[in-house]
Amino acid sequence: MTAQEAQPAPERVLVFAAHPDDIDFGASATIAGWTAAGVSVSYCILTDGDAGGFSADDRPGIADLRRAEQRDAAALVGVTDVTFLGEPDGYLAPTDAVVRGIVRRMREVRPDIVLSMHPERSWDRLQKSHPDHLACGEAVTRAVYPAVENPFAYPELEAAGLRSFRVPWLWFYGGPAHLENRFVDVTGLEDIKIGAITAHRSQHPDVGRMQSRVRAILQENARRGGLPEGHSAESFHAVGVNTEETIAGF
Repeated sequence: MTAQEAQPAPERVLVFAAHPDDIDFGASATIAGWTAAGVSVSYCILTDGDAGGFSADDRPGIADLRRAEQRDAAALVGVTDVTFLGEPDGYLAPTDAVVRGIVRRMREVRPDIVLSMHPERSWDRLQKSHPDHLACGEAVTRAVYPAVENPFAYPELEAAGLRSFRVPWLWFYGGPAHLENRFVDVTGLEDIKIGAITAHRSQHPDVGRMQSRVRAILQENARRGGLPEGHSAESFHAVGVNTEETIAGF
């Protein structure tokens, strides 16, 4: 799927991340474009982020600080619905409890697109593949199929009125470059993305270097996606889960 092959705009999107700031590095410009067009976007952060940061002065309240930073960053791109599962930072695993929590959020939001970190390791830049990132991708994938669409997977959710449903699309960010098949033109939204990332002030020992590197990555994504020179893009691995091209039972 190239940048030019347009997919109808979603009505609702649910974005999962392992840590506060992951979404902003991976997808915040695309999200800003969606919310500006009236799309409802919700965030669910799986860990409390307490292992992040560079200053010892932040340690006593780092989890609360990182939640506040994420809410500030979300507001910059038009997102107000931000929830946290509170798993320990650095120890995330696709356990039954984590998958159940993800299924609950999916059934509450009922999104057209689920965004998640990728479950496959990227060797071109290993930092994209923090173990929590991989665990996030695996847990979300297990939730998307088959758990969220199986009324018998978590019957207590069904009994509470959180009915099963089928997710049409699963988009991954932060995964291996060779799997990316969706390049979203975010030209003109670069400053919003930079602002959202910079809102995570506890995570940036060198703000200037971070900002210049992010801009370079956006331009490189655009080049790989076949966009004109000078454009910027965010890149995804888009997987059709329940679309006209898919069939249940295989």
